[in-house]
Amino acid sequence: MTLRAPHGDDAGMIALIQRVLEASVRVDDETVGAIGPGLLALVAVEPGDDEARITRMVDRLLGYRVFADAEGRMNRSLADTGGGLLLVSQFTLAADTRSGMRPGFSTAAEPAAARAGFERLLAACRTRHPVVETGRFGAHMVVSLANDGPVTFRLQT
Repeated sequence: MTLRAPHGDDAGMIALIQRVLEASVRVDDETVGAIGPGLLALVAVEPGDDEARITRMVDRLLGYRVFADAEGRMNRSLADTGGGLLLVSQFTLAADTRSGMRPGFSTAAEPAAARAGFERLLAACRTRHPVVETGRFGAHMVVSLANDGPVTFRLQT
């Protein structure tokens, strides 16, 4: 069986990024990750997400210009501002929603591969950025955020 990517042949790792004033993740009433101003990134791993795609996503998460400069234009990146990065695994972003009334998940990576890909992304971000927090892979998480703008973008490698 051949899996068809929901967003074209170049589908890959997905991150829904939101510029936030603050964000946190709770699991079983315990805060497991929290940041002040920065980016919340909800991340889905798809089949074929290799080291090149992970590196590209790290580059985009840290370098995507969504923060205001002195003139109020989005010309500054997370790397420029030094803000926090909160990474949260969210396989539902990889859902195929093109038809029907229920999402299909055949386009998402299998759980073991998704965990490995997410952990490699997390480790790579932590080697390049000073403030990186995370949720808990596979857990039921409660994500709270104060979206600044609102500013939200969908990134895909």
